[in-house]
Amino acid sequence: MCSLRVSAAIRLSYLDALFKQPISVLDALPPGQTAAIITITANVLQNGLSERLATLIQAISVILTALIIACYYSWALTLVTSSGLVVIAFCYVFMTPIVVKRIQQIQDVEKEASGVANDAFLSIRMIAACGAESKVVETYNRLVDQAAAYGHKMSSIAAWQHSPVFFSIFATFALCFWFAVKLYLGFHFASVKTLVIVLMSVMTILAHITAIAVPLMAASHALNAAAIFFTVIDAPKPNAGGKRDSEVKMNDDIVLEKVNFAYPTRPDVKVLNGLDLMIPYGKTTAIVGPSGSGKSTVVGLLQRWYQLDGDMSTNPLTLFFRNGTIKTEGMNIHEIDLTWWRSQIGLVQQDPFLFNDTILKNLELGLVGTEWEHVGTLEKRQLIEQACREAYAHDFITALPEGYGTQVGDNGIKLSGGQRQRIAIARSIVKNPKILIFDEATSALDVASERIVQEALEKVSHNRTTIIIAHRLSTIQRADNIVVLAKGRVIQQGTHKSLLADTDGAYWKLVHAQQLVQEAKAKPSLPPWERFLTEKRLSIRTSIVSDMELLTPMELLTISTEDDADKAGMEGRLFRSFGTLVMEQKRNLGWYLVMLLTAAGAGSSYAIQSYLFARLITSFGLWGDYLRKATNSLCLMLFVVAIGVGLCYFVLGWVSNMVSTETKSLYRKEYFRNIVAKPISFFDKEDNSAGTLTARLATDPTQLQQLLGMNMAMVFISIFNVIGCTAISIYFGWKFALVVIAASMPIILGSGYYRVRHEVKFESRNNEVFSESAKFATEAIRAIRTVAALTLEKTICSRYLKSLLYINTADKLQGSTAAGQWLSFGPNIAQVTAAATRIRNMRAGATHPHSRVSTRPTRPDTAVSSRYRIPLATIQKGADISFRDVWFTYPTRPNPVLKGISFSIRHGQFAAFVGPSGSGKTTIISLLERFYEAQYGSILYNSDDIRFISLKRHRGQMSLVAQEPSLFRGTIRSNILLGVDEETVTDSMLHSACRDAGIHDFISSLPQGYETDVGTSGVALSGGQKQRLSIARALVRDPSVLLLDEATSSLDSETEREVQEVFERTAGGRTMIVVAHRLATVQRADVIFVMQEGRIVERGDHQSLLAARGWYWQMCQAQAML
Repeated sequence: MCSLRVSAAIRLSYLDALFKQPISVLDALPPGQTAAIITITANVLQNGLSERLATLIQAISVILTALIIACYYSWALTLVTSSGLVVIAFCYVFMTPIVVKRIQQIQDVEKEASGVANDAFLSIRMIAACGAESKVVETYNRLVDQAAAYGHKMSSIAAWQHSPVFFSIFATFALCFWFAVKLYLGFHFASVKTLVIVLMSVMTILAHITAIAVPLMAASHALNAAAIFFTVIDAPKPNAGGKRDSEVKMNDDIVLEKVNFAYPTRPDVKVLNGLDLMIPYGKTTAIVGPSGSGKSTVVGLLQRWYQLDGDMSTNPLTLFFRNGTIKTEGMNIHEIDLTWWRSQIGLVQQDPFLFNDTILKNLELGLVGTEWEHVGTLEKRQLIEQACREAYAHDFITALPEGYGTQVGDNGIKLSGGQRQRIAIARSIVKNPKILIFDEATSALDVASERIVQEALEKVSHNRTTIIIAHRLSTIQRADNIVVLAKGRVIQQGTHKSLLADTDGAYWKLVHAQQLVQEAKAKPSLPPWERFLTEKRLSIRTSIVSDMELLTPMELLTISTEDDADKAGMEGRLFRSFGTLVMEQKRNLGWYLVMLLTAAGAGSSYAIQSYLFARLITSFGLWGDYLRKATNSLCLMLFVVAIGVGLCYFVLGWVSNMVSTETKSLYRKEYFRNIVAKPISFFDKEDNSAGTLTARLATDPTQLQQLLGMNMAMVFISIFNVIGCTAISIYFGWKFALVVIAASMPIILGSGYYRVRHEVKFESRNNEVFSESAKFATEAIRAIRTVAALTLEKTICSRYLKSLLYINTADKLQGSTAAGQWLSFGPNIAQVTAAATRIRNMRAGATHPHSRVSTRPTRPDTAVSSRYRIPLATIQKGADISFRDVWFTYPTRPNPVLKGISFSIRHGQFAAFVGPSGSGKTTIISLLERFYEAQYGSILYNSDDIRFISLKRHRGQMSLVAQEPSLFRGTIRSNILLGVDEETVTDSMLHSACRDAGIHDFISSLPQGYETDVGTSGVALSGGQKQRLSIARALVRDPSVLLLDEATSSLDSETEREVQEVFERTAGGRTMIVVAHRLATVQRADVIFVMQEGRIVERGDHQSLLAARGWYWQMCQAQAML
């Protein structure tokens, strides 16, 4: 009961302490590490504080009591026989620090592995698109193997930790009787009664010493776990207090004076270089400029995510790179209370973050810290709906089946990018803040939504200090002040009209780079090379059988669907799952046999000991040499037994640790491999968020290790002990033995069965609660900027506490069942059987990249019987792609997203999809990448149904650049080469791809160049820089089909134009499919498809669509710049 409450309290304190750390500290913290600490480390702490701690305290008190009684009757005999305690104490004192050190090494590596896993789950679509599953699995396996190597070094430690202890215990009995004979014959005690009392006291002491072996180890582990928590909990925290509303009126300009800034992750690279900037009160200030010029850095400093002088070092180099002031009303903003200051700012970031909750709950978070936080439900709902109307979100929300109660999924995955952005805008304006900051707030919106939202933003920003960071310049034409940044400095400043008057200025160039051609012109004839491609384009067909690559029998198997997996999970019984996993380890069966034999030896020693004790006690009926001779021979037998027991525990300690470490490593790697191989729809489910999966991956294999290690050996020893003692008691007095056994054994076994059964249910619910809480905590840490901007720290901690309340109500029932020494293994059995079931069920429904089919066709008439896949040799660059009457509904949504669309894209064409958010554009990309399967219709790749093409080869022909770039912890080089074999890519090829993406010069300017660590989720880079790295990653794969889903939305106008020219210049027959809201990027497309509500309503090139004056013409008019 105590352990559960303490564990919950420490988890909460840890999360609270993390929120109080500077953002720069959290930037370096992988989200997966938080999940690992809140699950693995907290479980270790809980185990150490559970009944094992009570057992430890009870054993120590019993030992002290028995020691006092023994000394009272014969201090001499007690002191001599207690010599074994010195050896035991020395073993514990000497070995415990070594154990703690090794465990720390293992946990450090496991936390790093959890970070890799969490990154993978968060970016599973990009990993699948790049075909990087095996590379990510290899990275994870390498860390698991490293942890296992440290774990194997624990084998000798475990052997030497247990062997001397149990040898000393049995040897002490021999010493006790040998010395007792001397005292007895010397008349130091008069009767055998004294000997029996001292002997029983010593036996009690030694028996409880054996009982504290496992609890003491658990306690040492718990101390190490506590140190990890308290390192963060007790860490120094910056002072966040200061002036509030009584002293700060928020009615003055914001002034940045001589600001120099470098990120902590790149301390020697200046992002802002002597920036002087005034943001006038009550006006709208727009900040534009190329990617990496420092626009978002200004936002970070205004939000006080980073400090200029609050955490400054005395290092002169640091002072050079980070200095300056930010003032308002004549005071430094660092003098203002941090929480209050942030509550006055409404922020919408470039990559909006939504919590895994309903739309309504996400919007309510915008009212935290305001006067409306605790108003009635009806008034709060009215405020939210009004904000959604202003953000053009109300209509699409009410159109959803569950309206404002719709679950948005992990990071809003169930909504389109534009829908997420509009909800984020509504969340920022619902509290009516004094300052509004929009960091690329409309970058993910379609043309119509952008226009309406822009009008709403202009309305809510009236007479309010507003800062807009933008690449899409049509959104800032009406700004009162436009600031152009380059290399961390202001190079131009003025209104839209005045800046356009300077035709040699940077702003004029940025505007004209985004200019759309507004007049329909006669379409020029195709150049000769285009006509040649059109006439001679490839038509890949399945060749004759002799040229085909036959599928392996394994690939002919249809992989089970998720429903099958769920069914397997419901039908699988806990203990059967555990037994299955044990029986799978055939290579360890020999070691299990060794464990069984040595456990039999250790367990049977108690029966032999009881027999020798009886002989020794009866020998005191003799006297003189007869007594001495009889006891000497029996004590020698006891000493031999002690040697045997010591050897048995030595082997048990070594083998059990080796087997458990190997088992944990094996199933952790398999668990991760099976999760990564799951279809994308698996990750859309509520129960399979990145945080939950990371927590399960961290805890479930560890549960297996805890039972299959020394704990299992102790269970075997107890079983053989019961069997041996029962057999010998029946042999010497079967009547008396049967009476005792009949009176006690049924009660012990019955209570044991009840407890284990109860523990299985309790641990299942307990694990569910802690897994949910770990998911929630990981999500909150990942969204730390959103949490900080909305001042949600206390709210998040409060919700986290509520998620743990189940523990405080269930712990009473849990504590009432804690009875019986050997039953202390009940929790382990309960935990490991539940873990084994999850590991086993994760095998169902996995679709490995090499498999041909990822899910069953949902309709018989769409399935095509084929034994062959497209031969690799015939696949050329470029492809014909056709959709034929395709209908699609997401597994988590009831309404169809695509409604019978049909289109064809020819080999080498540049095709574009435009239209409002939620119209199905990104869904087309997802279907082409085979993230999902269409429910009806067919998708053809060079006239072959994509369902019957090898998944790995299909994705190998494509490169995807997603709307939100996915970067992983590691170097720039490793991120760019994610989807290719690094040995096949030369430096010149890598540099060429980066030059084409416009990022090579920036990378070369970094001190470590391509070996620069990008940090967690690429936090060391700007949004535009991350997107250019993603483009370089796509280009280095040299794909036949290039898929761009708002790929250039984070780029400045000049870079976007250059990248667009690269795409066209390097096409070389490559088919390019682009999803875009910024129409200037698609006006050169060969064919443009305009989508509305899952249907194609217009198609043609830019000129023909303008001439038609339909949907596309209206969108172009909305984005006209001049």
